Amino acid sequence: MYTIGFDCEAYLKMQSEKILERIEIFENKLYLEFGGKLFDDHHAARVLPGYMPDIKVELLKTLADKAEIVIAINASDIDSNKEICDTGISYDDDVLRLIDEFRLSGLYVGSVVISQYLGQAAADKFKAHLEGLGVKVYLIHYIAGSDYPSNIQLILSDEGYGHNDYIETTRPLVVVTAPGPGSGKMATCLSQLYHEYTRGIKAGYAKFETFPLWNRPLKHAINLAYEAATADLNDVNMIDPFHLEAYGESAVNYNRDIEVFPILNAMFTRIWGKSPYRSPTDMGVNMAGFCINDDICAEASEQEIIRRYFYTQLDYAKGNVQKSAVTKLELLMSNSGLSPSDRVPVSPALEKGKLTEGPCVAISLPDGTLITGKTSALLGASSAALLNSLKYLAGIDDKVLLIAPALIEPIQRLKVGYLGNENPRLHTDEVLIALAISTATNQIAGRVLEQLPKLANSEAHSTVILSQVDIGMFRQLGVNITCEPIYQNKRLFHR
Repeated sequence: MYTIGFDCEAYLKMQSEKILERIEIFENKLYLEFGGKLFDDHHAARVLPGYMPDIKVELLKTLADKAEIVIAINASDIDSNKEICDTGISYDDDVLRLIDEFRLSGLYVGSVVISQYLGQAAADKFKAHLEGLGVKVYLIHYIAGSDYPSNIQLILSDEGYGHNDYIETTRPLVVVTAPGPGSGKMATCLSQLYHEYTRGIKAGYAKFETFPLWNRPLKHAINLAYEAATADLNDVNMIDPFHLEAYGESAVNYNRDIEVFPILNAMFTRIWGKSPYRSPTDMGVNMAGFCINDDICAEASEQEIIRRYFYTQLDYAKGNVQKSAVTKLELLMSNSGLSPSDRVPVSPALEKGKLTEGPCVAISLPDGTLITGKTSALLGASSAALLNSLKYLAGIDDKVLLIAPALIEPIQRLKVGYLGNENPRLHTDEVLIALAISTATNQIAGRVLEQLPKLANSEAHSTVILSQVDIGMFRQLGVNITCEPIYQNKRLFHR
């Protein structure tokens, strides 16, 4: 059952107040590094039920007259055509998407920054493309040397940050965000602090990272779910030793911020004369931990750990992560006392698979009802489970035929005979199109199609690795889908 565990209204109020308070401390110029996703933060929505995936954008809307957006992207990510795992969109394309989304939300995008720049041809091409679209682009250069970032004297000089472009900003709050991790957000902020200092402006820096929750225990399920989500990055939650020493209080941060804090603190001291921060936790402005119901969010986070276990197994089967990521998830599962069968749709899917001796999908609807679907001559297991779920939600008997075989067969002939597909069965997107066409002559099909929004927050599991089309469609419908890390066939190449 889906239960609300996060107070969005309280969060928006507390978070905006905290950011405004931090702006005032730094003479009305704050560079705010935004970690995580600004749009579509589905991880946060899963572990904090009730959290809106775009709530950070709603937050920025309340500060729209004070804020401008700077988007950072690593030149090497442009060069390698790196993609976002959730969407399959390349980082450079996602920069364009983010600009569009911010503008549609009424937020001002000031510029794009290309970090770690070494003269890469792909980065130059992307820069020219952006400038052709009327977007300002600045360069943050790669700083060579094995002692980076500890060589503060080099970094805070004309050969270090001084060699970078100065990003012209016009508003008191500069939000630095990116398509993904490793994009150069912090380097952009620190470079700007140096440039502002040389111009006589005492600008500030703060970090907005939702996870880990600094005011929850180290082994709280929410914080463990964050470790599970970043297993491939080798992030580890830690007690902030600087905070403990300074205040005698435990606070949770993660290893990269703790490791780099002494260097950051020395930089701040050089730039400002005295650092305003005594710990990495001090740098943060996150108030999410004050807006949650612990029991509800802990249970949701345990489910996320199990989902991440399956996601990581899937990524390993596809060759996208190292075995160490799988091992980390297995350890997290063990230490949390969790097993795959604690995920509700897993056992029903596996049991149905044994009975039918073929691929099966089980869906646990938001009201707790379990629906299954198996592979047939016309439909894949995902499509069958999807249709069966929609029938249940519409109060239609399972035996009622929604899509006539005479409508499905021409689609199959098109797929196999003209498009070269070996699998004639309809995928989820194809079956929804066929269902939509059926509404022209079948009123019941129309009632069933209207149930699609009710699938949001359902949980689904497949006994085999699904096609990217089916995975994408489930995600688009708000269904959390996991798969056994097994392909239906033994081929090496899979679409």
